[in-house]
Amino acid sequence: MVSFFHTFRDLGLLVAFLGAFGILVNKRHILLSVICIERRFYGVNFFLVVLSVYLDDRLGELFALFVLTLAAAESALALALITAYFRVYSNILLREELFFCIFINGNFKH
Repeated sequence: MVSFFHTFRDLGLLVAFLGAFGILVNKRHILLSVICIERRFYGVNFFLVVLSVYLDDRLGELFALFVLTLAAAESALALALITAYFRVYSNILLREELFFCIFINGNFKH
């Protein structure tokens, strides 16, 4: 049982870290960033469920349901933001000057 725990634990953490890596690498395509954020949520969920089964405690599964609820709300909000961004700019690629204006200077003027 312990070897299966380590295998599944590592798989969940790998999925979460691949999501983090995708967010860091991707700077222009907003839809891929949202997908990578979802991948992080699913990796953490998988890790919580595996840990819950290993410790024979249902609290991890309860936290996993809570994280799934957060992921669903984040997906709905991200879809609304992408739709609004597409209506204004006619594409979903982030402009570099907009990215630097928001995240480097801290203000939004264009």
